[in-house]
Amino acid sequence: MYLIQSIIRPEKMLHVTEALSAIGVQALTKFPVIGRGKQCGLKVGNINYKDLPKEMIFTMVDASQKDAVVKAIIDAARTEDGNHGDGRVFVLPVAEAYTIRSGQQDIEA
Repeated sequence: MYLIQSIIRPEKMLHVTEALSAIGVQALTKFPVIGRGKQCGLKVGNINYKDLPKEMIFTMVDASQKDAVVKAIIDAARTEDGNHGDGRVFVLPVAEAYTIRSGQQDIEA
């Protein structure tokens, strides 16, 4: 199994969650974050905003779903012109995962 972490623009959250739902991924965790990437913030007039609001999404998927999930996130999160600040996707292998309710280990992990 893989944990896929995405950092995206807040205005793209609905697009990404709908894209994931369309390929059968319902389980996810999302929360607001603040940070900056390679663009080092945003300059508007004389004001430089170093840290920008973003959204982070975590989802865990089987190996067979990994590539489709990454593609769905990238396609849904990318702006029309592919601007700096569109976000990042990180894919991490999961060594073990457990369901708290039952205490059982997920077989795929």
